Amino acid sequence: MTKMTLGSYPHMLGFEQLERLLERTAKSSEGYPPFNIEQTAQDSYRITLAVAGFAESDLSITVEDRQLVIRGRQRDDGSERVFLHRGIASRQFQRSFVLADGVEVGEAVMENGLLHVDLTIQRPETVVQTIQIKKG
Repeated sequence: MTKMTLGSYPHMLGFEQLERLLERTAKSSEGYPPFNIEQTAQDSYRITLAVAGFAESDLSITVEDRQLVIRGRQRDDGSERVFLHRGIASRQFQRSFVLADGVEVGEAVMENGLLHVDLTIQRPETVVQTIQIKKG
């Protein structure tokens, strides 16, 4: 049995990109850092990541090919500290979120160890196009 793809359905024209986005999203299932996604209004959302121990300068936020990418990298302070127990994660991370067409990234705010990234959806106006039929 072969895997059915969106391109194999004749009525699903032009959805190959959606299939690639779904596959890319399924691959990014790492659990660190934990995050929330909440709807803040009808057309706006907020992604919140728990980034305790990271400073604003340790984080970068980019949009690459309709994908929101948040990276964190803590700098080693070079101190020779001796830990008896080390339970606070201090590793680098990359967290990706696939954005639909029309989703715009707003501001990012760091507050009490939480990074908030606001998103808004720009809804296009509905356009009705009439196609004229020529006589052949």
